[in-house]
Amino acid sequence: MIRAMYTAASGMSAQQANLDTVANNLANSSTAGFRKRHLQFEDMMYQNLVTPGSAASTATTSAGLQIGLGTRAVATEVVNTQGDFNQTGNQLDLAIGGSGFFQVTRPDGALAYTRSGNFHQNNQGQMMTANGELLTPTITIPSNATSVTISQYGIVSATLPGATASTQLGQIQLATFPNPGGLSSMGSNLLQQTSASGNAIVDAPGGNSGMGTLQQGALEGSNVDVVEEFVQMVMAQRAYESNSKVIHVADDMYQQVNGLVRA
Repeated sequence: MIRAMYTAASGMSAQQANLDTVANNLANSSTAGFRKRHLQFEDMMYQNLVTPGSAASTATTSAGLQIGLGTRAVATEVVNTQGDFNQTGNQLDLAIGGSGFFQVTRPDGALAYTRSGNFHQNNQGQMMTANGELLTPTITIPSNATSVTISQYGIVSATLPGATASTQLGQIQLATFPNPGGLSSMGSNLLQQTSASGNAIVDAPGGNSGMGTLQQGALEGSNVDVVEEFVQMVMAQRAYESNSKVIHVADDMYQQVNGLVRA
């Protein structure tokens, strides 16, 4: 009965982490480029009352007698399904159709990756995120540019006063990973490379490495399905309640045993 209490408590703790993950997904359902996370569980160690395959077990069952000691949350995986596109009309807003991440350089010089393409210009004309991370490779837009065009292949061009043809300013590069689900979230719509994700593969949009293409004047929305998250929330709540009920029942049984001892 004591074992049942601790086992059920592990289930309650795991479902609390599950609900925390669902809550974060729902909170970011309107965050541009947000990638929802999925919590993964695993069973914990087992107590061998009769070792499988032992002489004692062959008389009853070849599987032996094992009692599980609960579950735990072991990992959250980034889910990289495509989000819906929202048209904004802003010439520096970009959405990626397909795989790939924008590369940005943080103030400490480290690279980070994002699907959020709501870019702006700094005081030097460089494209950057709302938090000041520079798009990499750097794209600098002249202050006197009358319009900016970004093709689906990432080629950035600007029309300058008095010019009959647009001037090419550079080409945006995207990055992908052998296992995008292994990227680590940093906040501020940024992800960082990990040993689980593997090394970044960099190519132009629409390149031979399978990169997606860009759409100017649009932003990719969050890939959170609100209905699905509500279903997950209800399931987590029911699992939590079930484990709580096990603790209550085990406590009642333990109380009855104590009553027998006193009797």
